[in-house]
Amino acid sequence: QLKLVESGGGLVQPGGSLRLSCAGSGSPVIYYSIGWFRQAPGKEREGVSCTSSSGGSAVYADSVKGRFTISRDNDKNVATLQMDSLKPEDTGVYYCAADCDYALQTGVPDIWGQGTQVTVSS
Repeated sequence: QLKLVESGGGLVQPGGSLRLSCAGSGSPVIYYSIGWFRQAPGKEREGVSCTSSSGGSAVYADSVKGRFTISRDNDKNVATLQMDSLKPEDTGVYYCAADCDYALQTGVPDIWGQGTQVTVSS
């Protein structure tokens, strides 16, 4: 039973950076692809990024390409999302999700955390 806990969200000015962390417990995360979803108030949940179990490949939403970078450290059972050049439209609750490759196809994560708030505002 894999459990995911996100952290690292906060308030940042446009153009700033944040680094989100996703800590796994209960099962080694190496068995899962790991990624991120986000949901802004009044909007549908959308996929942000997803990396393979080994971290050897990754995909990104067009809206964040070139600005966000996903990575993972399977020895520490942690995945991260480095967010640079943040824009107000990046504001939302960010969720870490396991089996993100499948979740991106269905739009429904099966294993995910409680979320962490990211607010980009001047």
